[in-house]
Amino acid sequence: MANLRDIRRRIKSVKNTAQITRAMQLVAAAKMKKAQDQALAGREYSKQLNGVLQDISESFSDATHALLEKRSGNRELVLIISTDKGLCGAINTNLAKVVRKQTSADADYVTVGRKLRVMMEKLGRTVVADFTVKDPVPFSDARAISALISKHFIAGKYDKVTVAYTRFVNTMTQVPEVVQLLPVETPTDHAEVTATNDFLFEPSPADVLSAILPLYINFRVFQALVEARASEHSARMVAMKAATDNAKKFIKELTLEYNKLRQGAITAELLEITTAMKAME
Repeated sequence: MANLRDIRRRIKSVKNTAQITRAMQLVAAAKMKKAQDQALAGREYSKQLNGVLQDISESFSDATHALLEKRSGNRELVLIISTDKGLCGAINTNLAKVVRKQTSADADYVTVGRKLRVMMEKLGRTVVADFTVKDPVPFSDARAISALISKHFIAGKYDKVTVAYTRFVNTMTQVPEVVQLLPVETPTDHAEVTATNDFLFEPSPADVLSAILPLYINFRVFQALVEARASEHSARMVAMKAATDNAKKFIKELTLEYNKLRQGAITAELLEITTAMKAME
């Protein structure tokens, strides 16, 4: 009977785990919808900003700004956007692999999310700053991050700034990416922008550029944050659903094993009673 007690304990333990993973799945699903809507809503605005930048670059090639300055050095600052919590599949591991492959070995880091910040510190990398972003992501959090990044770049401390995040594709697919943030590269893919080439700039293209570039950097950081957050909630929902399904499958297997042992024990008791009765005849 000791085996039966052990199996009952295991069944109870797995059921408790399944309840927890099911609850986490439902919470992630609720947050996922809001995060996905936020990520998808910003893509059209990003396209319009790209169109304005391309129009300026095509119509006024002499317009310059510190955030456009290309440098020959290789000092790199990487903004890494990971998660604060685990239980979201391999999303952080996949992002870390891409960061190692596509960024400089001696780069400095600005981190959002505890998971990769801890990893970078364990690897002995320099973490310049660490930010905590609320959920859902407010634009003010992105503004604080982009202000720090722009300040370091304009001061000449770094020659290149990149952002590493997980781009949301759909609920089942999230793609880790590393893209250049600074110096700003004006878009050249006409399929991805909506340039019109008929804008009238007042007071001057340079003044418009000075106003729009900080906004562009702010929104690029914001879009990366919301894409990463949508990816996180989607990955966590999928991971928790898989964990719940596995727990239910394990419960069925344990229940079957329990019933077999219980049936065997009952049969053994009946045989003992029958044998005893025959012995008394």
